[in-house]
Amino acid sequence: MPGKPNQINAGARRNREELEKTYREKALKLFPWICARCGREFSGKRLRELTVHHKDHNHDNNPPNGSNWELLCLFCHDNEHSRELNSEHYDEPLPGESPNITTTFKPFAGLQTLLKRDK
Repeated sequence: MPGKPNQINAGARRNREELEKTYREKALKLFPWICARCGREFSGKRLRELTVHHKDHNHDNNPPNGSNWELLCLFCHDNEHSRELNSEHYDEPLPGESPNITTTFKPFAGLQTLLKRDK
């Protein structure tokens, strides 16, 4: 039955799209049509460039008061998610590194004596 997984995937995709339409409509009624990051205003055909961002990144968390949503333009939304990916990448230890690395280097340790010497 090679068509069965495709049908399941298509059904899941349709369900997600319907859910997105629902919370998008609610968010557009609750909030002004302005990007919460850059402040650009949207109306008419350009309204489609305004997206609903889930603050906690959980698309199943859709409270009716919209407390988990913010409207972001496409560019700011992409930026928000790329920042999340970058932070996840840099928070991980490098291969072979211990996760609890502490440094003993103190770049300003001798600064006080250097400043006194110039007087």
